Amino acid sequence: MIKTSSYHHGNLREQILQTAFELLDDEGIDGVGIRKIARLLGVAHSAPANHFKNKKALFTALATESFRHLVSIIEKETPGETSNFKLAIHSFSNTIFEFGLKYPNRYKLLWRREYSDDQDGELGAARDNIYAQLTAILSEHARKKQVDVESQAIAFWSLIHGYVLLRLDENLNEGYDEVTGIKRQIAIIDVLIDGIIE
Repeated sequence: MIKTSSYHHGNLREQILQTAFELLDDEGIDGVGIRKIARLLGVAHSAPANHFKNKKALFTALATESFRHLVSIIEKETPGETSNFKLAIHSFSNTIFEFGLKYPNRYKLLWRREYSDDQDGELGAARDNIYAQLTAILSEHARKKQVDVESQAIAFWSLIHGYVLLRLDENLNEGYDEVTGIKRQIAIIDVLIDGIIE
């Protein structure tokens, strides 16, 4: 639950973002409002405008920071130099899975382009960086070339994104593969890996 606090000193922009993330996590996209944030921080309603001219600018910043956070986790968790393609691709996909399931409202915001400024350079760069992480893994490790790396990346991304949304919308529950006994989210990635490297 969001607690009202008084703002005295420090970085107002960062406090606005932190409060916005808390509202997003607790109440969803519709629960985030600039006036509400100003009230919670104990500042004038006009104060946030010095950093975010409108709600779209705020959501653009939230999406950008979320993409950057996700990329930092991927870079930390995904092996940088390894010949083990399965390990690298599973690290990447599991990072997306876990982020989406832990922060459902943040994940949904990432793909709701009507809420953010799609022409924003920082947002575009942050978004592209995640995709670049995936294509880098595929370019380095994939052996089977019936289709190009772009098609392989789209296939993986579609599977990852689709699975997360199905889980978030409660159309799928966490399950286990009946043959291998491993988690379903791991098994479905193995289906694509087998099609690329075998």
